[in-house]
Amino acid sequence: MIAEKLIAKMTRKKVFPRGIHPNDSKSATCEQPITPLAWPAEVTIPLQQHIGAPASPMVTPRQDVKKGEQIAAAGGFVSAPVHSGVGGKVGPLTTCLVPTGKRVPAVSIKTQSVPSEEQLQAELEEYLSPAGEVRPIGELSPETIIESAQNAGLVGMGGATFPTHVKLKIGPNKTIDTIVINGSECEPFLTADDRLMQQAPSLVVRGLELAMRATGASRGVIAIEDNKRKAIESMRQAVAGKSNLEVAVCMTKYPMGGERQLLPAVLGRVIPTGGLPLDVGVVVLNVATSISLAHAVDRGRPVTHRVLTVTGAVNRPGNFFVPIGTPISWVIEQAGGLRKDAAMVLMGGPMMGVTMPDLSIPVIKGTSGITVLSRSEVRKMDQTACIKCGRCVENCPLKLSPTRIAHAVKMGDLELAESFNLMACCECGCCSYVCPARMPLVQYLKSGKAAVLRKRAAAKAASTK
Repeated sequence: MIAEKLIAKMTRKKVFPRGIHPNDSKSATCEQPITPLAWPAEVTIPLQQHIGAPASPMVTPRQDVKKGEQIAAAGGFVSAPVHSGVGGKVGPLTTCLVPTGKRVPAVSIKTQSVPSEEQLQAELEEYLSPAGEVRPIGELSPETIIESAQNAGLVGMGGATFPTHVKLKIGPNKTIDTIVINGSECEPFLTADDRLMQQAPSLVVRGLELAMRATGASRGVIAIEDNKRKAIESMRQAVAGKSNLEVAVCMTKYPMGGERQLLPAVLGRVIPTGGLPLDVGVVVLNVATSISLAHAVDRGRPVTHRVLTVTGAVNRPGNFFVPIGTPISWVIEQAGGLRKDAAMVLMGGPMMGVTMPDLSIPVIKGTSGITVLSRSEVRKMDQTACIKCGRCVENCPLKLSPTRIAHAVKMGDLELAESFNLMACCECGCCSYVCPARMPLVQYLKSGKAAVLRKRAAAKAASTK
């Protein structure tokens, strides 16, 4: 820890205490340019891909829809409209599983007039390029920017999926002075944000400046881990001559991408327990979110696609531009299919990703990657009793005691677990990663948090009767 602090000071790289250094496993795709994915025969687009109320369908079965057309209206202020990334005919209004395991309303669309490879490539090139003529930032009102984000169905594309227009609408009692673009991409295997920063740096900057205008922030910071040298150079060139923008180089360490680790490292600001970046004058946006904000304002383009990494035990790992609603099975097929030693498919990466029990589950706005683990990577090791080594405590970036919390959860004592600060857990998985007893600590903490939330919801429902 002391050596790490010394290195950080000497190199001027940002770092946070504790955490871990897993193999980043990014070499298979970090040099792979983004390529467009062919349309599948059918997409299933969930109407709840975001935190908040589900969207309400605006289409009916057998109706023809165009690419980019809105198919569902936001169900409230904390919600987001949904648009189609393909043209075709609406099938049954149905339901589908989303990566969280929840079943939500959905619209199925059978694709028609499938574009050629040249047309798909042209659409990707437009996505990676800034709009021709854009209005100067100073001529755009905060209300215009926020409304554009809302109309585009923009949500956090790093995985949180919180509606962006809500995040940018700052209340009268709060002041934002800094926007941070989170380009750390600390999750092993994933490289989509890295490629976006290399291939569309001016759009990242445009989105950052729009977010600053919307919130009144005077400073913009793009935070990138030091294992992404080409992205760092691209972003430095993109902010050159802009005195209020900077690139902050962070030491490669997991989970640098967590807001509670990133902001102390980059800005020296600590988010209070139970608080948000907003409470320390900051709004944090993902790289893809920043690009989509630029498209929403400058082109009126809704969120219909996303760039994601497909990697691990597949035959052609890469970074792909994918219509939202595309089944995971089709994405994997376009990446050359599963290798013979494939054993587990994750939505996301190996640390915070979710196992996919069904490959018909669609890509959503928050899908940053699909990781396929091999048999050797998921071989099970026998769990033994806790040996009281303290590694989980030493490495927890939030200074929790995972074993004590896990024991309380196993005993069904949620009040005790909460007293140990269960709800502060960010579910990064560091505790499980370092545990020599192979205890599934993060799973216990996740289930405990879910149980607490169910208990609170039941109490709230009972109090309103």
